[in-house]
Amino acid sequence: MPPIQFVVDRRDAGQTLAAVLKSRFGIPWAQAKRLVAGRHVKVSGQVETDVARRLKLGKRVELAAGTVEVKKAPGTKEGKKPADQKGRGEGPKGKTGEKRAAPLAPGPRKAAPKAPERKTGSAPSTGRSHPSSLDLDAIVYVDDAVVVVNKPIGLTTMRHKDEVDEFGAHGQRFLTKTLAGMLPALLGAPDRPVTAVHRLDRDTSGLVVFARTSAAAENLTKQFRKHTTERRYLALTRGVPKSARIASVFVPDRGDGRRGSTTDLIAEDGKRAVTHVFVPESWGDFALVECRLETGRTHQVRIHLGEAGAPLCGETVYDRPIDGKPRPDASGAKRPMLHAVHLGFAHPDTGENVNWEVAPPQDFRDLLSKLRAAK
Repeated sequence: MPPIQFVVDRRDAGQTLAAVLKSRFGIPWAQAKRLVAGRHVKVSGQVETDVARRLKLGKRVELAAGTVEVKKAPGTKEGKKPADQKGRGEGPKGKTGEKRAAPLAPGPRKAAPKAPERKTGSAPSTGRSHPSSLDLDAIVYVDDAVVVVNKPIGLTTMRHKDEVDEFGAHGQRFLTKTLAGMLPALLGAPDRPVTAVHRLDRDTSGLVVFARTSAAAENLTKQFRKHTTERRYLALTRGVPKSARIASVFVPDRGDGRRGSTTDLIAEDGKRAVTHVFVPESWGDFALVECRLETGRTHQVRIHLGEAGAPLCGETVYDRPIDGKPRPDASGAKRPMLHAVHLGFAHPDTGENVNWEVAPPQDFRDLLSKLRAAK
């Protein structure tokens, strides 16, 4: 039996832990206090023993399985649908002027004013699997305008336009689930769709933002088009690139059927792509690489690193020169090792700069440890 989990909503915010347990589950004060004193309750993943702790909006509370009887979903009333969990997180306020390093990448980095955030545990690594469900731990932040998600590997961000056109709204039910399709129900608002304003590849993990209103979608889309958002990736590569600014023009076919850079700077279908590459660690033929996107083209990091002679561990598309052989890969990676570690933008409602960081998933961390140990 799984543990019982719920997210503190606006009705619970500011109340004591014991009071929230009492009201949500209809239990006596004494039982609520015993649950806390008996170390059966966790707040944000940590055991909480203070019954008088006042809970903040967006905190995740977990009760050990079997400690209370749940006849209906926590936080709901009989005959009503689960309440929308809007307001999760603590609002885009946060401290300013703080410096922090990207997870696993040593050395200070400048950071914009950041929203109070709930860092999540990394999504389980399942290679090229297709997750059929998503849990609350994947939600990094949510309010009325946006939801920020730590996307697990093996899950498509959103439905491609060709699939929508071919299958229609009804037929899409029989296709592989997407992150955009799963989110409304997870947020307790199944009839309120979210809009993806950018995407991550199926086998890329990390931060992605969805809009919850049309105004937010329009605002965020403009930010991504103007390249004013902050996006950083961590990659494990076979080959060690130089720390540098890589700029090129992308075309759909570089000459061998693959996307890539062209020497024709005025190509009719070309798009400018700029990536800032930093190498915090390297071990022989492998490296940990941090990439900051100045633009956000399809497969931009994979292409630029591949063309720099340092394709991702697990890369099987952008791992060779035109008409050349793939670069050897002794890493054993089952997917391209790329993780969207940092995401920042101006909040569409307040205009305040907000940002988040999440650690890579287990398979990335395992390979990193293996490469470090083998040096």
